Amino acid sequence: MDFANTPRLSFDYITHNDADFLYSLDQDEAVMRYINGGRKTSRADIDNVFLPRLNAYANRLLGWGLWKVSLLESPRPAIGWVLVRPMGFFTQNPDNSTLELGWRFMRTHWGQGYATEAATAIRNELRRTGVNRFAAIALPDNVASIAIMKKLGMTFSHTLAYKDEVFDDNVVVYHQKFA
Repeated sequence: MDFANTPRLSFDYITHNDADFLYSLDQDEAVMRYINGGRKTSRADIDNVFLPRLNAYANRLLGWGLWKVSLLESPRPAIGWVLVRPMGFFTQNPDNSTLELGWRFMRTHWGQGYATEAATAIRNELRRTGVNRFAAIALPDNVASIAIMKKLGMTFSHTLAYKDEVFDDNVVVYHQKFA
């Protein structure tokens, strides 16, 4: 599966060849604030934790994985990514009937609608394949991500003690179901 460009953005499937991009994105403490408290990700963690986890759920035919988001303007700089995977994939209770959407963007591109535009385009294309349930999670004080969830049309569902091998915190869950 591939995703069509929007008026401002293009999408490319992220693989191990994008490790440098993933590493550079995670070197801003503000970007990492609601991921791990603001700690920069080491290159070893990108190679030995992040990429193996990505490979565990990646399925390009279904659209699952990370999608690098780049501006269409020349020279097409990469500005972030959108995640697509089954909800709770790494937890003890994964939900394959609901796709989780997530995003991470460079701080220099916050507040310009790129995350909303990218997540909307990806969600809409996945809907055309028959997917009708989506969710997203965030720390309760991550108002920017919650605002994106609301712009996507998601509504608050519940709070959850989300725990997997690398994350353990209470999150808010927003859902969206299409008929």
